[in-house]
Amino acid sequence: MTYFFSRAIYIIIIFSQIATCVFAQDWRETTKELIYAPRYFGPNAFPLPELQSDGVPSRWEAEIRGEAHIYSGDKVKDLYTRLFIPVVKGRVGIELCGVVVEDYRMTRATADERHAYATESPITCYGDLIINTYFQLLRSDRWLDITLDTHLKTASGGRLCDARYIDAAGYGFNLTLGKTLYRNATRTFALRAQGIAGFYCWMTNDMVHRQNDALFYAAGSSITYRNASLSADYARLKGYENNGDRPAMLRTKFNFEYRRNILSLRYRHGMKDALYDTYSIAYIRCF
Repeated sequence: MTYFFSRAIYIIIIFSQIATCVFAQDWRETTKELIYAPRYFGPNAFPLPELQSDGVPSRWEAEIRGEAHIYSGDKVKDLYTRLFIPVVKGRVGIELCGVVVEDYRMTRATADERHAYATESPITCYGDLIINTYFQLLRSDRWLDITLDTHLKTASGGRLCDARYIDAAGYGFNLTLGKTLYRNATRTFALRAQGIAGFYCWMTNDMVHRQNDALFYAAGSSITYRNASLSADYARLKGYENNGDRPAMLRTKFNFEYRRNILSLRYRHGMKDALYDTYSIAYIRCF
């Protein structure tokens, strides 16, 4: 009896080791099939730069934002944080931001289309750290406000195997032009137009094309009345591979400030290779 029992335990151990190796191999094999493009990853893998409506801020800003990304094949909730640090007041600033936790539920069909391993994460999923640096090149009521920003996305995000974040760095450069079209005498109402254009590059897993170079641009306008503001813009990323790397978005944002406290509501409608509609609410504390 002892002999047969020990043999049974041995067989169970052997089969469990074989199963572990098979599953591990499946996980490694699926990552080779991933397409490093916005269409085939989660909504936070390729964040598009934001339009700075009034140039480089002159005060500290700490933000916490809850987001819901809706797509028929993927339901996503996340918590996003941001810290803006004015290095030279009104001239130079650094922004640290990223998703600290993400929860997702993909359908099996979506997971298969993206070559993802699992439809939901068995462990905590976190996003990439993004570092933006802003330089105010010109600030003029008569002419234009001109801002240069550099964008660096680290490879710190998790769950590459589920096509949530690419395990590769990205970087970009953008130039923002803004002009106040109208402001009343009491300076309580203003209408402003702004646009941004630049370059964004990210590393891929393609052995032929090791990186994807993309053109980024956006244009929009904003209205400010006393402590409230409403802005909208159209943003587009156009990668050169045309493999799902050309997302477009219509982005709207409403802010209301009271004693250095800002309530921010956002809605983003995805188009072309951007598959998600996003709703968010944020609290921003200014110092």
